[in-house]
Parts: sequence; C-alpha cells; structure tokens
Amino acid sequence: MKFAKFKLKKKRSFWPVLIIGILTGLFLVFFADQGIKYTSTDNYCMSCHSHPQANQLWKRSVHYDNSSGVIVHCVDCHLPPKGKGHLGAKIKHGIKDIYGELFKDPENINWEIKSTLKNAEKFTYNESCLKCHQNLFPTSLSTEGDDAHLYYTQHQSDLGCLNCHLFVGHYNELELHAQNIEFGEKVEINKEVFTEPAMVDKFENFTEKIPGTTVSFEMVVIPGGKFEIGSPESEPFKKPDEGPKKMIEISRFWMGKAEVSWIEYLAFFNKTSSEGRKEPGKISGKDEVDAISGPTPPWGAPDQGWGKTKEAAITISFHAAETYCKWLSGVTGKHYRLPTEAEWEYACRAGTTGPYFFEGSPKDFSRNKFINKIFGPDTTNINSYVIYSENSNGRPHHPAQVQPNPFGLLNMLGNVSEFCQDWYSTDPYSSYEAMTIDPEGPSEGTEHVIRGGSFNSDAAYVRCASRDFTKTKEWLVTDPQIPKSIWWYSDCVHVGFRVVCEYNEDDME
Repeated sequence: MKFAKFKLKKKRSFWPVLIIGILTGLFLVFFADQGIKYTSTDNYCMSCHSHPQANQLWKRSVHYDNSSGVIVHCVDCHLPPKGKGHLGAKIKHGIKDIYGELFKDPENINWEIKSTLKNAEKFTYNESCLKCHQNLFPTSLSTEGDDAHLYYTQHQSDLGCLNCHLFVGHYNELELHAQNIEFGEKVEINKEVFTEPAMVDKFENFTEKIPGTTVSFEMVVIPGGKFEIGSPESEPFKKPDEGPKKMIEISRFWMGKAEVSWIEYLAFFNKTSSEGRKEPGKISGKDEVDAISGPTPPWGAPDQGWGKTKEAAITISFHAAETYCKWLSGVTGKHYRLPTEAEWEYACRAGTTGPYFFEGSPKDFSRNKFINKIFGPDTTNINSYVIYSENSNGRPHHPAQVQPNPFGLLNMLGNVSEFCQDWYSTDPYSSYEAMTIDPEGPSEGTEHVIRGGSFNSDAAYVRCASRDFTKTKEWLVTDPQIPKSIWWYSDCVHVGFRVVCEYNEDDME
C-alpha cells in the first residue's frame, strides 16, 4: 500500500515539470525566433558590418532602387533560403562578422578584394537568386540576356549568378553589364602628335613613337647569348612542365621596357575599331566571326576602374595582342610581335641563374610555406622588384613602382602575366637539341604560354621558370555574346603582354 502511494505521488509530480518544460521551451523558441528576426533586419546587418559603403551602394542598386518598389534585403542574398541551410549559414556568417567587428580594423581591410567574385561567392547564394528570379527568360530580356541565360542553363555546374551579376546588389558604376561604346575616347598623355616613328640604325635602346598619336614607349636592347631554360630539380615549388633544363642560344632583339600600357593599346583601339571590316577568328575549335578587324567595343570596363594610362592593358585576348603587334608593325615599319617563350625567359633572367633575377629563396618569400602562413613571408627584397599578392592590394601598378632587372626591364616577374607566341605543352624542352637556336615551341596546340606571374600570384609562381597557359573557354564564361568575342576576355583580369622588335642587321649601319 505504501508502495502504491509512493508511485502515485511520483506520477503527480511529473506534470508540473512537464508543463514548466513546455512553457520554457515555448518561451525559448519565441525569443529565439524574435532574435533571429531581429538579427535578420537590414538595420541590424548595417550596425554590425564594417564595410563603409555597403548601405549606400545597396540603396543605389536595382535591389533597392527599382520601378517596382520591391526591396531585396540583406538576408535575401547573403543567406540561403530556409530549408536549405539557412540557420547554419546565419550562425557561421554571424560568428565571422562578430569576430571582424571586435578584432579587425576596417581601415586595414581591402574592400576591393573582398568584393571580387572569388570572395563574394563565399557569402552570396545562387539558391537565393533563383528563389526570386524563377523566370530566366522574361519577354523583356534583351537578346544578349537571352543568350547569356541560355548559356547559364547549359553550364550550371560551372556558373553562378554572380559570374555576370556580381554588383547587382551593391552598385558599381564601372560594372554595368552593357557594351561600353565610349571606352576608348579622349586618352591623351602629351600634346605632341608624332608624324614619324623612331628611326633606328643602331642596336641600342630607343623610344618608339606611334605616328598620328601622342603615344611613345621605350624599347630595350636584349643582347644575344646562351642560357639554360627551365628550372633545376632542386628549385622550391618547381612544377613538372619547367624542365628538363636545356642549354639554348638566343639571337639579339629588342623588348618593351614594360608591358603594353592602356595608352598604347588604346592608340590601336581608336584607330581601328571603327573601320568596319570583318575578320574570322577561332574559338573552341571552330571558325567564328567577330564584328570588325579592330577590337569591338568591350562589355563593362576592361580596365576594372584601375586606370587607362600607364597601367598594363588587361582583359585583352591573345588574338587581340597579336593583332596589335601586326598593326604596330604596319604603322612603324618595324617587325613587332609577341616574344617566344625562350626569348621571354632569357630576357627575364638577364644573365642570372637562380629562381629570380635577384637574391632570395622562394621558401622565404612564399606564403605557401607553413611557417610563413603564421608569421608572414619575408618581403624585404622581393617587394623591390615584383608586384605580387603580398604588395599589390589586388590590382596592377605602374611599372615605375619596381626596380628593373639587369637588362633594364620592368615587371618581368609580376604585375600582370604575359602572353608568349608559343603553343603550350607540358614537356616542350625535351625536343630541344643541344644548343638549339631561337626555339619557338610546339608547331601546334590549343592554348598559348603565359609567363611571369601577376598581382594575384604568390612568390612561388613569379619565379623566372614558372609557366602557365591561356584558358580561353574559362576566360570567356560571362561574355554575353554568341559567338564569344575574339578581342576581349570577360573573366581574366591578370594577363597582359609586352612586345619584342626583331633585329635585322640589314637595317643597321
């Protein structure tokens, strides 16, 4: 009997606990829901975020300022929809934002880099775009938009909405997704219009003058000689396509002191882009035709807003660089072209044999080394010669900001990578015989060699022997045109080119 009473008493005591638990749970759920709602408001987001212009640029964008009056809020883009990882992403981003607010100085954050596609993709979700934009082919969409969205539906595993619409949520006047027909207008450096090119009758440095323009640039003598192309097996960060080392011979030539600048390229653009002739090109292995023999007007701002004067010309296709060289040859009466890969490395090394043309080890300079990821790499020497990831602030710089190599060339190992005329091969040097003279690489291929590293590169990839290659299809993903342009890369901002001028003894005294 006593046992039964005890059981009854225990049963009765359970209900108050259960009720209190339910009420507490409801209380917590209610306030958690209110907390989630409160921390998802635009005002709360802006109160915590360190970006100095996020609110103003959002209010200037079509996600706020539009004819329909619809406002797209912060969480609509920067969190996935509910049911697709919404809460987990909110917690993750919230922790990062709180850490940044407490421990980082907004003045020391490079917001330009933070706004690039590579970083924006980490906190903007494709699912969120498609939740609102369910009809990708509205009747009001332009022909270019139809073509671009069709391309997207066929390549969804490789593309996201941000590839074309990076600044749709935060306005950027330089990133309008439209044809820039005013791109080349009124670029002047001085008032003198040259009537003749430079007269060269000796093998010495000279300043080339482009007739009919105010533009000139410096050419540097590269004496002929012998050198070993490639890198030794012991070189840190060596890649398989950098060998085997071979001793070869290079004939003398001239090379541009710096990469072709925007003022040089725009002299060509302004002279040829209105001629109206059509010229065939090859993209993706089939013949296609672009609009005119000179560059067509680009989409957006090819200079990325970084300047169109002495800055290196970028987003230029390999075809456009070659065409520029042909045009320059025609107006100057000399033979300008892109360098061969062997010429490029010979000129870059300038008689040196190490990883760089200056003293230092890639292990000390590279952030890829574990200890350097923690304490930072040694930059005291390399910063004087190379614009690369550690000192570029995510953009190319004027050539005068670095010291020249022993031949007097600027920015050979950084700033922007540079086209070479050779087809790319993973094993080009194996075919070179002993003391091959002026090798030109494989006789055929699908992509071309690029050399030199860029403002995005770690020190490991700005070595003299480091190689890379063009990626034509990848670099034209967001070009809305069908066929794709043969003149401009829509998705490559780190490659430019420099010219060489052939030496002809018959033209000398």
